[in-house]
Amino acid sequence: QVQLVESGGGLVQPGGSLRLSCAASLGIFSMYDMGWYRQAPGKERELVATITRAHTTNYADSVKGRFTISRDNAKRTVYLQMNSLRPEDTAVYYCNGRYGVGNFWGQGTQVTVAS
Repeated sequence: QVQLVESGGGLVQPGGSLRLSCAASLGIFSMYDMGWYRQAPGKERELVATITRAHTTNYADSVKGRFTISRDNAKRTVYLQMNSLRPEDTAVYYCNGRYGVGNFWGQGTQVTVAS
């Protein structure tokens, strides 16, 4: 059974940092392209960052220079280091894994940036 389990969300003040983790049971994890997406209240889900199986990364313009995506294939985990957080980063963050026709999502973790 495919599972993606996110953790690390919470409440943080503006300017603070959080690190999200996504533990995956995805067969051969190293073959998957992984990503983080987020959805704020009343808005559509949007891409935050992706990392391919070749470790090529891509970021939304709104998070470039502040967020870093990484993966540890031995631990079957993908991370999202978030620095200099802003109130507009408040959202539910979802982990995604894709390989071939497979497209899997986690249940999401809430990130709230507020004073």
